[in-house]
Amino acid sequence: MPPSLLDEAGLRERVERLSALERGSCSEGERQAAELIADELQGLGLEPVSEVESAHGTYWWPIGLACGAAAVAGLRGGALGVTLGAAGAAAAADDVTAGPRLLRRFLLPKRTTTNVSAELGDPAAMRTVVFIAHYDAAHTGLVFHPDPPRRVLAALPDRIRRRMNTTPPTMWGAFAAPLAVALGSLLRIRRLRVAGAAIGAGYAAAMADIGRSQVVPAANDNATGVAALLSLARWLAAEPPRDVRVILLFPGSEESFMEGMCAWGRRHFPRLPRDSTTFICLDTLGSPNLVLLEGEGMLGVREYPKDLLRFLRSCMRDIGAYDVPDLRFRNATDGLIPLKAGYPTAMLGTVDAFRLPTNYHWPTDTADRVDYGTVADSVRFCARVIERMAEEGAEEVARSGHAAPQLLN
Repeated sequence: MPPSLLDEAGLRERVERLSALERGSCSEGERQAAELIADELQGLGLEPVSEVESAHGTYWWPIGLACGAAAVAGLRGGALGVTLGAAGAAAAADDVTAGPRLLRRFLLPKRTTTNVSAELGDPAAMRTVVFIAHYDAAHTGLVFHPDPPRRVLAALPDRIRRRMNTTPPTMWGAFAAPLAVALGSLLRIRRLRVAGAAIGAGYAAAMADIGRSQVVPAANDNATGVAALLSLARWLAAEPPRDVRVILLFPGSEESFMEGMCAWGRRHFPRLPRDSTTFICLDTLGSPNLVLLEGEGMLGVREYPKDLLRFLRSCMRDIGAYDVPDLRFRNATDGLIPLKAGYPTAMLGTVDAFRLPTNYHWPTDTADRVDYGTVADSVRFCARVIERMAEEGAEEVARSGHAAPQLLN
């Protein structure tokens, strides 16, 4: 491990400092957290960039409105059921897939979020790697209670549990319920319409509960990712790498469905070539077992590029670590945004024995419940990725005499 990386005590100190702030998306606490991150980067001699972006700051309003309107319309059916059901399904799909988000854009209020970034290494390098770690915190809610899914999984036979390679599709109903109302109304199938209305009402109630619930400390999700990037910043500031350009990116408002990352992409993707830029998202690094996701997405799962995953797993083996294989995430992280845009992207997280993140969106997500050994392994892994990319970049420059972008393999 490079000596200038933070040890476990240093990682814990930063997780404790960040999780002490109530940093909901687009909140004053989020702004203070952005300043805290920028101040530490500046103290390392770096030149952090803070970009203020427009954002809505929730997901419970767009999803709750789409499902609630469809539920009400489903009680009557007819043209109203068809219209509001179809509109609700379209709005929900648009929101959870990070589409144009017309409902947010035209009907919901706006606040601001801040993206913090710092650039290190060789600005003329043939390869760029962007490490992402969001710093805002989620609201809790009854749907996030950690016990029910683990009790269900514990009751399943081992042969079935071993074959399960995705997390539960929690947002399918937000799309399916309004769609059922629309189809049931159009085809005059009362049971389908009423079922859609009932599920939509349940989703609307769940969204209302999340909106009224407290912001969690968010130590695991994702103060651990922030601490990991700050550790990398400390190392890279002391030992700037050659032959690779590194961008450390701390987006805001990930918990409102990646709004900060979407804004950063709109601003910066046009200047980042797809054939020479790699994104690695770090999210929720404090559970016992490392995992490189095979894919993610709330409706359909987008697969991460397998050649990049092979390269990253070889880097993991270099440090004597291994990840939980063959896991896909039916929610979404900031990694989904560059993946959708066509960049080689990967998502590093952690899970427990049930292949679930510990204390996810629950008030128990506190700094004393983080596995700092796993966080430290995550940092060593990222450092090794940078070293390998720099080594391969130097070899390619030596062979060709110029920097010709090439995809990792």
